[in-house]
Amino acid sequence: MNAFIAFIQSHIWEWIFAAMLAALTKGYHGISKRLKSEQQKNEAIAQGMQCLLRESIVGAYNKYSDKGYCPIYAKESIKSAYKAYHDLGGNDVATELYNKILKMEEEPKND
Repeated sequence: MNAFIAFIQSHIWEWIFAAMLAALTKGYHGISKRLKSEQQKNEAIAQGMQCLLRESIVGAYNKYSDKGYCPIYAKESIKSAYKAYHDLGGNDVATELYNKILKMEEEPKND
């Protein structure tokens, strides 16, 4: 029995270190898994927001091209939406429509 206790006493720090290493490894894997899941969710949110902003720009273009003009307050709103859209990585047909909106007259033509 004394040999067993002496063995435990002589190797206690090694066991403590091994147990701590195992606990830290398990914790790291748990955190890594949660981080990956959060990154996937954030990517999905960013893609969804980009889609909504694109839809907003396309809708504004359709609305104001039918009217034949785009008021200054609407242009400012569209600029903000486009900046967010572009910052999220959007850069397709909405860019073309955005540029067309900015070129529109700001007041209706008087006939």
